[in-house]
Amino acid sequence: MDKILTFGVFDYFHIGHLRLFKQCKKYADYLIVAVQNGSHILDNKPDAHVMYTTEERIEMVEAMRLVDEVITYDTVSPEILKFIEFDILALGEDQQGTRFDCAEDWCKKQGKKVIRLRRTPNICSSQIKRKISEN
Repeated sequence: MDKILTFGVFDYFHIGHLRLFKQCKKYADYLIVAVQNGSHILDNKPDAHVMYTTEERIEMVEAMRLVDEVITYDTVSPEILKFIEFDILALGEDQQGTRFDCAEDWCKKQGKKVIRLRRTPNICSSQIKRKISEN
């Protein structure tokens, strides 16, 4: 059984997140979703706002029948990846930069597959946050 891992905040849960999970299940039988720790977000992003606690976001993601396991993480890095049993790392097409590149390199060195998944057009958490703040 192949296991696939994906990362996210999942604070403003939307159709794009659901579609991400559906895409992941096309590549593996078992989906592990890593939810970012809220305290890490608030400590490291001065302008960040988290609507739901880490526990509430975990509860929402766990309720999805597509999801087999939910874990928490602070930052995407080889240090966290080596403790997770998975075969495929699923990243969004927009998840690029140092931390994601390091994770991708580590996976390739460990013989794990890395896939890039398309975003759902016209929806993202940043848009939702902007709309809420405008109202």
